[in-house]
Amino acid sequence: MFTVPIIDISPYADPQSTPEQRAQVARQLDEASATVGFMQIVGHGISQSVVDGLTEALDAFYALPLDVKKNYTRPGANRGYSPPKSESLSMSLGVAAANQMNDFYEAFTVGSEQSWYAATDLPESSYPDNTWPDDAVAGFRPAVEEWFAQARDVSRILLRAFTDALGLPDGYFDALTDHSIDALKMNNYTLPEGEIELAGELTGMGAHTDFGILTVLWADRVPGLQVLDRDGIWHDVQPEPGALIVNLGDAMARWTNDRWLSTIHRVDPPVVDGRIIRRRSAAFFFDGNFDAVIETLPGCSRTDQPGYPPITVADNINAKLAGMKQGVAPKAVDREAQRLTSARAAR
Repeated sequence: MFTVPIIDISPYADPQSTPEQRAQVARQLDEASATVGFMQIVGHGISQSVVDGLTEALDAFYALPLDVKKNYTRPGANRGYSPPKSESLSMSLGVAAANQMNDFYEAFTVGSEQSWYAATDLPESSYPDNTWPDDAVAGFRPAVEEWFAQARDVSRILLRAFTDALGLPDGYFDALTDHSIDALKMNNYTLPEGEIELAGELTGMGAHTDFGILTVLWADRVPGLQVLDRDGIWHDVQPEPGALIVNLGDAMARWTNDRWLSTIHRVDPPVVDGRIIRRRSAAFFFDGNFDAVIETLPGCSRTDQPGYPPITVADNINAKLAGMKQGVAPKAVDREAQRLTSARAAR
């Protein structure tokens, strides 16, 4: 039976925990990463008040008229507001949707800036300045920044646990993540009538894999998220109370030569009486340094499968973003694209 395991990661956040307690968590993460690529984590330490602050900020922004929200678009940068039908995530795998740029969700994205790091040679294309709707929504920025900071802390806790699970030396990933490209994409799937036509087959968020190391997702406990298993079958996934959903991205799958999975997923929203049921989510992408090279990790070589060709984190992300935002199919995504097209054929 397909299941997304619930894992308590608190031993990695508690300095008083024992090596045996941490080793048990590492084993659970290894099994989930190798079999599902998704997990639900508890014991993450993010309080309900921080979640409430995030959701209140999102509700206030998305309640604005569409014309106002469009003032915060950033063409060419993975920052700011993305209106409905301006992206197609399946194209990040080179698989075109029936109607290109058909994902109907709207989103607001913030992320790492050049000024956050001591390094002076970071490219603006990977570390652009953020856009904030300070003049339209009071309190949006501090609430989002607080969630961003805490989700980043959780990501780094998980990376320590993943290092142990892979049998790598302590701090192995430090030099690959000390100026990490991190991004928080906050999504809204319920739009007022008149802003989008609810006709034909709707794509909430097209089938895709995430691009980086790992994703920490907060989401409403309503249907929508679906995960593709190895047999090409879609499964509904909803977060348990207080849990965050974590999945691995392409960088980790490439590093481990598919010992661990970057699992294809999508959002297929329910429509009742011509209206989309309200659904919100916030995905924190922990992606690694722009110049970090993704190549097979020690201990992950396989005789039955060659490793992926080396690629930098930035080149991998930029290729996938070009597909998502511009419809330009990326190269060397055959493994993932084949899984998606096989699932479509099995319907």
